[in-house]
Amino acid sequence: MVDKKEAEKKKNEAAEVTASNVGFTKDNNPNGLVQRTLVVFKPDAVQRGIVGEILSRFERVGLKIVGAKMVNPDKDHYYQHYEGISKMISRRGQKTFDITLKFMTSGPVIAMVLEGVEAVPLVRKMVGSTEPMAADMGTIRGDYAHISFGYADAHDEAVPNLIHASGNPDEANAEVSYWFKPEEIHMYHTLSEKFTR
Repeated sequence: MVDKKEAEKKKNEAAEVTASNVGFTKDNNPNGLVQRTLVVFKPDAVQRGIVGEILSRFERVGLKIVGAKMVNPDKDHYYQHYEGISKMISRRGQKTFDITLKFMTSGPVIAMVLEGVEAVPLVRKMVGSTEPMAADMGTIRGDYAHISFGYADAHDEAVPNLIHASGNPDEANAEVSYWFKPEEIHMYHTLSEKFTR
């Protein structure tokens, strides 16, 4: 009887390992401030050939790439991402959702998991406002795009704002685990961790 209970316990513990928490323990992340966040380089970033330039900003600040892949997800994948996790339809409406899906399926994207101290708010700060025209200079969207919501609305098109970044830690955990399997997350040390963690 004890063996069955122990086996069930181990099975449940194994099932709880997700891409967002694989490798984290109470010893190496006691207060949970080392976070993982999903970053998706959208079709406009890939097609403009500026992924490497943008990625270097994340690396320079000391964020670590622990997962990366180029993919071309279908509408079902994006439906779960934008509506299942972040509830876009209820927040922004069906039309915005449909335009976003059309844009996101227009070409391949590069999905990455970045790790670092309070990575979720840090990446959001670096990326800047959703509307490139309103994004501060010095942010990724402020430096690499300038389209406004008004222009996009007038043309019935999505706002090509280069990058998706998880909005909060709960969303990040759900998105990282949705886009990546635990075995696609890599554990290693960088030289900069001594100074950035």
